[in-house]
Amino acid sequence: MNALEVSDLSFAYGAREALKQVNFSLPAGQFAALLGPNGAGKSTLIALLTRLYDVQRGEIRITGHSLRKSPRPALRQLGVVFQQSTLDLDLSIEQNLRYHLALHGISRRQGAARIDAELARQQLTERRHERVRDLNGGHRRRVEIARALLHAPRLLLLDEPSVGLDPASRLALGQHVRQLCREQGLSVLWTTHLLDEVHPSDELLIVHQGRLVASGRADAVSLEHGGSLGSAFNRLTVPGAC
Repeated sequence: MNALEVSDLSFAYGAREALKQVNFSLPAGQFAALLGPNGAGKSTLIALLTRLYDVQRGEIRITGHSLRKSPRPALRQLGVVFQQSTLDLDLSIEQNLRYHLALHGISRRQGAARIDAELARQQLTERRHERVRDLNGGHRRRVEIARALLHAPRLLLLDEPSVGLDPASRLALGQHVRQLCREQGLSVLWTTHLLDEVHPSDELLIVHQGRLVASGRADAVSLEHGGSLGSAFNRLTVPGAC
């Protein structure tokens, strides 16, 4: 079963079409980079996947569950890290995680082992009592990833998660998330407009003016459309390319 299936998805803000018949699927354990220039439709897609917006046309399925017809079981399989941090800066790392578990109806006793496991995975065990305000950007992102994984989702969405991070933190974050895919079988959709965040072996989705203009393994897409990712991206996203 695919972790995510998007079928004939379209969305409009009044007369302006933001997404136009988008189709793709994401298998279990796959890291996919959603790449596009500003205004391409990435944020609208994330808003639809997280149900901030209701689907107007088309279908979204998360681990086989229709987001429109069966939202609760679909959203239970979804973890999200938004571009703008939603952590409470004045709470500790552990307090932020406990609050998330309570929202999901998971008891303190049940959640304790999950918190321990996620903090260990994110290498934050020794810092669990520190206030989030005192962490650097890279460690805050790790806390957000730990929080997103506490309820054991099969699909993780990260909306431009490297914004504001220094180059070393960006690199470490990307390596860490890909390791989760390999070791945990987690599926990841990572949105970005930065070409250097895409690896040759990643699944690549390029959106432009609301349309999915290319999809496939990144090295294959690059070869088909220009020989390098930069040249392929420029060719596919020039004004009027759609």
